[in-house]
Amino acid sequence: MKPPADRFRFRPYQRPAAGWGALRSVAHAWRDSKQPFKNLRAMLQTNQHGGFDCPSCAWGEAPEEGRIRFCENGAKAVNWEATGRGVDAAFFQGNSISQLLKHDDYWLEYQGRLTEPMYFDGRADHYRPISWDQAFAIIADHLNGLASPDEAAFYTSGRASNEAAFLYQLFARSYGTNNLPDCSNMCHEASGVALSESIGTGKGTVTYEDFGLADAIFVVGQNPGTNHPRMLEPLREAVRRGAQVVVFNPLRERGLERFQAPQDPMQMLTDGDSAMNTAYFRPALGGDMAAIRGIAKFLFQWQREADTDGAKAPLDLEFIAKHCSGFEEYRAAVEASSWGHILAQSGLQRAELERAAHIFSRSERVIFCWAMGITQHRHSVPTIQEITNLQLLRGQIGRPGAGLCPVRGHSNVQGDRTMGIADRPPPKLLQALEQRFGFTCPRADGVNVVKTIEAMEQGRIKVFVGLGGNFAQATPDSARTHKALRRCRLTVQISTKLNRSHLVTGSEALILPCLGRTDIDRQKAGPQAVTVEDSFSMVHASFGQLQPLSAQMRSEPAIVAGIADVTLGKGIVDWLSLVEDYSRIRDLIADVIPGFGDFNRRLEQPGGFYLQNPAAERRWNTDIGRTKFISHPLPDSLLNERVRGKARKPDLILQSLRSHDQFNTTVYSLNDRYRGVKGDRHVLFANLEDIHRLGFEDGQKVDIVSLWGDEIERRVRGFTLIAFDIPVGQAATYYPEANPLVPLESYGVGSYTPTSKFIAVRLELNSAPERIV
Repeated sequence: MKPPADRFRFRPYQRPAAGWGALRSVAHAWRDSKQPFKNLRAMLQTNQHGGFDCPSCAWGEAPEEGRIRFCENGAKAVNWEATGRGVDAAFFQGNSISQLLKHDDYWLEYQGRLTEPMYFDGRADHYRPISWDQAFAIIADHLNGLASPDEAAFYTSGRASNEAAFLYQLFARSYGTNNLPDCSNMCHEASGVALSESIGTGKGTVTYEDFGLADAIFVVGQNPGTNHPRMLEPLREAVRRGAQVVVFNPLRERGLERFQAPQDPMQMLTDGDSAMNTAYFRPALGGDMAAIRGIAKFLFQWQREADTDGAKAPLDLEFIAKHCSGFEEYRAAVEASSWGHILAQSGLQRAELERAAHIFSRSERVIFCWAMGITQHRHSVPTIQEITNLQLLRGQIGRPGAGLCPVRGHSNVQGDRTMGIADRPPPKLLQALEQRFGFTCPRADGVNVVKTIEAMEQGRIKVFVGLGGNFAQATPDSARTHKALRRCRLTVQISTKLNRSHLVTGSEALILPCLGRTDIDRQKAGPQAVTVEDSFSMVHASFGQLQPLSAQMRSEPAIVAGIADVTLGKGIVDWLSLVEDYSRIRDLIADVIPGFGDFNRRLEQPGGFYLQNPAAERRWNTDIGRTKFISHPLPDSLLNERVRGKARKPDLILQSLRSHDQFNTTVYSLNDRYRGVKGDRHVLFANLEDIHRLGFEDGQKVDIVSLWGDEIERRVRGFTLIAFDIPVGQAATYYPEANPLVPLESYGVGSYTPTSKFIAVRLELNSAPERIV
């Protein structure tokens, strides 16, 4: 099955975000699903009580929302998952692994849903069908044959439900390892690390309702128009009621400039739109910490002036005295930061930072939002702690309409962490597991994503199990990652659709087809609900609405339980009994995970229930019982020392990003409507001044070469230069196409998050007509 083909073209998009453009795009996805009428009925149950939770982003629900509770990209995710196309044994018989490797990621997923278990024995070049019992026996034989449980790694995608995630971590720990790398290692790990140290919790402190109360909302390093489209409505409402919406983003993203609300009849009939910000600042890549430091420097200046002339003081000294530690050290660090350093590193003018500081200081209630534009840098943890410091200066945590809001990506990535998916688990979790189940948990730290790849390279991890996701493509340093995966004895992928991780295999490999969020999940006790947790710590029930495409598909909890039962037997729990009725799993969760008492009954509430956030109530679960101003010097240079040591300076600093027709590694089409690209993803956005400075022309094809202090050549070939409105010295291209350029050793200090938003590169004239897939 070939996906629709489009010739490449670039034409700047002139229309607003969402609106008629979104409706046309949704209609196309709906028709292309091959079961449009079923999917239309299902889409109306998206995010509804008794329906299913959107399989796309983790944005929360407005309590007063009506019948339509999905956005353009949520509709695409539903139609992409609920396709009538299937990938079965006949498909794999007709397509060898070698042949499939020649296709791009879009083509692979377009083939449809995986419909039966498949096995690659390492001898032939084809997968062949296998029974579920045989598949579980192969996994158990490999796991039980390892010299140590730490020779296995159990990866999790944010798509997994709370029930699946809880069983998965229980299985891994009862098997004997904390090797639980997670997709959050590559996105918001820095948020969890930074916030846990500063305020005692790794989650955001705001609820959906807080957005309707805020006087100012700062959106930093985030593109909600593509990645969290339903966030556009509360931002629109904020501007309409007179609140300030302040954007820090190097690119002018359409969703942060103009928005046409699909559920606003007047805007749709008049083809109108709304402004989406009141101030838009374009910092240098990696310069956000310096920008926030500049705002803080103005606050301290104005505090001194207020002490002298009696003007209104910007700092909340009462809050600081009652709740905070480290204030004087932080003030000293800010005062020691020179304006020259701040301005050079932020890429902004002093007047711009002063304007941002005035907005911040004059707003009674402020929310700070951020996403991967902040987290995927070497100094991402210090940057998030700088944002936290700024909020602490004015007591903007633990009051209505104010707080910190890391906007998560996948729909249950936050819930997976709550359920215990962690390579460095908190001692309280291990103690609770031991008390409830009567076994001794492993205490040694496990491996995160980067450490997993290193361990596979070194032959220390021999079995890899992926609960969802596309590990081979989502990870950095693609060539090394693929080589590392191929060193494993066994790779197991629990998946809904075909992707590259099924083709980059260990000596043996299994594909285990699972149900998606849209599928009806029937177990012995009847149709089952699973649960997820959104970015606002709301826990929702999700009931699939569509008949599964194949009777061979199994739910994620059932697959995990099946592996655990054959591998470990019924030593600590009766795994298979648990999945007969998921309420039994939720009873175990209630026994172990704080905040989930009376879990099953509370799920009956429309909209789910809120997990209390102690920091939102000004209860600080830090080691000292207070918040911490954590002081960091601004980086001497944003360039890694391994790049600074190169003889040649970078031509450009590159960031990777999603297209508008994409969610994580899932590519819905080769188009990017808001950026005007159609028909190709191998493009490089750069300033025309840079294109000419480097001796190229707009539209020319180039190779992109990463600069790093080792002997490995990291190159991607045949990218078309597009002259774009992007600051001089910066460039952008799509993820995961840019992942081969990100060195495995280039990660955030304290977070191990790949630095995908700051890649030092040089450009060369395209050296080969064919791309390396």
